[in-house]
Amino acid sequence: MTSDKYTKALQLIDYAHSQDPKTMTINGKKIPYEFHYSQKMSSYLERRDPQAPATLRIAIRAQHLRRWEVPRDSYPMTRVGYHAWRTYLKKRQADLASQMCLDAGMSPDEASRVAHLIRKENLKEDEETQVLEDVACLVFLDDQFEEFEKQHEEEKIVTVVRKSLAKMSSKGRELALEIAMSERCKELVGKALAEG
Repeated sequence: MTSDKYTKALQLIDYAHSQDPKTMTINGKKIPYEFHYSQKMSSYLERRDPQAPATLRIAIRAQHLRRWEVPRDSYPMTRVGYHAWRTYLKKRQADLASQMCLDAGMSPDEASRVAHLIRKENLKEDEETQVLEDVACLVFLDDQFEEFEKQHEEEKIVTVVRKSLAKMSSKGRELALEIAMSERCKELVGKALAEG
């Protein structure tokens, strides 16, 4: 991905991520959480599809673009509320990323493709959308699962992991099984696989 327009799009996205007020500490340094998340997404993309086209690389990096501006509790704390929140976020994040792509000099078709990927359209038919879903699930398992496991009952955890694994391709599931995690989390993944 050597073109200046793609580099510029990534810079705009990274700048937006750097505005996240939620921080985390890595190696003694505070960094914005969404910047950390986007870097993890890009890192897992390299493992899942090192030859990914620029539009997929940009969509991967923009997966949670400015997500902190629409907190989960701004929607009802129900399953319906959760799905409405996620649906709104996908559209909003796709629109924001598409505009950044245009601002960076990418063509309308390229910007539209980035938005299509972020909205996860045609998940099972579009290989690149599937790659994005795989990467998002891998980052959840690697970066968020340990904390999620501490906050929820076993039945819910196993259900969420089972659904995540079911959305993944076989290559994605292979990578998921390589992730280092606690014995408890490995046990829960094992239960999800047994139920799946």
